[in-house]
Amino acid sequence: MIDQPTIDRIIDAANIVDVVSEFVTLRRRGVNYVGLCPFHTDKSPSFYVSPAKNICKCFACGEGGSAVHFIMKHEQLTYFDSLRFLAKKYNIDIQERELTEQEKQLRGDRESMLIVNAWAQKYFTTLLYEHEEGQNIGLRYFQERGFREDIIRKFQLGYSLEQRDALYKEAVKSGYRKEYLEKTGLIVAYEDGRANDRFRGRVMFPVHTLSGKVVAFGGRVLKKDEKTAKYVNSPESEIYHKSNELYGIFFAKQPIVKADRCFLVEGYTDVISMHQAGIENVVASSGTALTSGQIRLIHRFTNNITVLYDGDAAGIKAAIRGIDMLLEEGMNIKVVLLPDGEDPDSFARQHNATEFTEFISRSETDFIRFKTKLLLDEAGEDPLKRSTLISDILRSVSVIPDNIARTVYIRECSRMLEVDERVLLDEVNKIRLSGGKKPVVQAPFAGDPTAAAPASLPPPYPESPEPTARAEQSLPSPAVPKHSLFETHETALLRYIVRYGEHALYKYTQEGSETEIALSVTEYISQELDADGMTFQTPLFKEMLDDALSRCKDKDKDFAASRHFLHHPDPAVSRLAADLISEKYQLSKVHFKFREEEREEDQLQYLIPKDVLALKDAHISHRIKEVHLQLKEAQTAGDTECMLTLMQQLTALNKLKGHISKELGERIILRI
Repeated sequence: MIDQPTIDRIIDAANIVDVVSEFVTLRRRGVNYVGLCPFHTDKSPSFYVSPAKNICKCFACGEGGSAVHFIMKHEQLTYFDSLRFLAKKYNIDIQERELTEQEKQLRGDRESMLIVNAWAQKYFTTLLYEHEEGQNIGLRYFQERGFREDIIRKFQLGYSLEQRDALYKEAVKSGYRKEYLEKTGLIVAYEDGRANDRFRGRVMFPVHTLSGKVVAFGGRVLKKDEKTAKYVNSPESEIYHKSNELYGIFFAKQPIVKADRCFLVEGYTDVISMHQAGIENVVASSGTALTSGQIRLIHRFTNNITVLYDGDAAGIKAAIRGIDMLLEEGMNIKVVLLPDGEDPDSFARQHNATEFTEFISRSETDFIRFKTKLLLDEAGEDPLKRSTLISDILRSVSVIPDNIARTVYIRECSRMLEVDERVLLDEVNKIRLSGGKKPVVQAPFAGDPTAAAPASLPPPYPESPEPTARAEQSLPSPAVPKHSLFETHETALLRYIVRYGEHALYKYTQEGSETEIALSVTEYISQELDADGMTFQTPLFKEMLDDALSRCKDKDKDFAASRHFLHHPDPAVSRLAADLISEKYQLSKVHFKFREEEREEDQLQYLIPKDVLALKDAHISHRIKEVHLQLKEAQTAGDTECMLTLMQQLTALNKLKGHISKELGERIILRI
């Protein structure tokens, strides 16, 4: 386990903008940064990062927290593994104590599987360079493909021996359990106890996550055998979901951001060859149809994608079916058709980065135009085929979210297909309405003097206005779980505890003593609630109050409530702390040009007692409602004695409510 001083060093070193920007493309907006949320389907930037508070927050889905919890959520790591991730990033040495047997047992399958895969990658790479079979077959194959040694090592390529169970025996000998070798797909286990290596006799391509962890392998057989599949991939597992992974994304994420464009190819060697040619902003779908998860992965880093196709017509037709999802995500898609007989791998090996880039610039075309031309050439003059292709093209146009872009494409398709623009517009509107989407705004058509003036077309993602004096949008207001009738008032008090829990609210001297005692914000709130037999009704709130109270009572000098809760091992606590620390709006500098800023911490002696009273008032109001209901029941039952008792309670409660309301400055009407 990691000791507290080391945890503190890691937390201090972790800059939230630095950490998040490795996975999300951020741009400055006011005092914060904003980008597409990595935790839900986000077409309009809703993920905000606050450098001042060192936290992140999504307006839409509510996810957020510290740098540690961002890594926990994004990489699906434990709290301590996230700390190790950040420690490695910031070159902080970790001295860990030996885990107990119970702690070892608590390590989940996911962590064990990642450890096994990391070992397997090193094993395959070692065989490639140090084993005779690996050198003569695996390394020779890569060299014949023209791969340089630095590229082979960069992508951690390897080789699996032809022997039936070489990896299995070596893994068991090294202390790895058969259970995890099977779960990762490295071996195939049989009921009689035998186990075969899945990838035997193949060159190996590790598949990395965004953070560089190996979650799967692809293996290519080198022997020509019709009964043997050319490629074998790791099966789906707890750590590997192929629909959410892209080959090469770990190496491409920064180049994609820098170029603001991503090249999409099909296979492992396409990616590797393009890297070697100097084009690094490239990923592969690994032979599978594009999925929404893969698209979102690209969309985090850029809105521009160029798909590279070889000259195989059948392959192109199969591949373009998945492009509609890219259009639906609002991405700007270009297509490059390589010369006949060429694929990205072979073409990259014959050209350097400059030549490749120049060819792409000359050859790339918009996807809708590309698809239209491709299908037109296929349909020829056959009217039925042309009718089918028009419907196919319009389905692609209909999913584009931007009103203006759809209108432009309809006009372009009208020209290319030689079909009246109004007919195409009507058809697109029918498709969109059948899918529950808004129709395209009716616009005037060229050459139609009677057409009405166009309606105003809104931009797809309207920017916030930027007047000189305005409240700059910052992080969202607290979004907390609803557990109790008094949650609003409890939230207000918990917010003070998280922000200022250890701050001294009052100082007093006990009778007969000259020693001054400080009463912290947390202690005051707890004492006030205890005095009336109250506590927080929301379980998570009560846990946080008790946690802060115990630390304040122990006079923990290192306790800082905001830091403690923001970096708490429990993600629910950290996420709630981020909500409470965040502000929905931050006043612009113009607001304070002619007046001094009123700081909240300077008004705590007024604000906190008032909010405590507000919670007490809510409890009393609730109790009054309960007594009224009981009184009605007693009246119905004709229970005079009970009615008198309840009326006395009601009088006392109303009197108490009147006292509290007076304190709160409210005007009330007493009634029984």
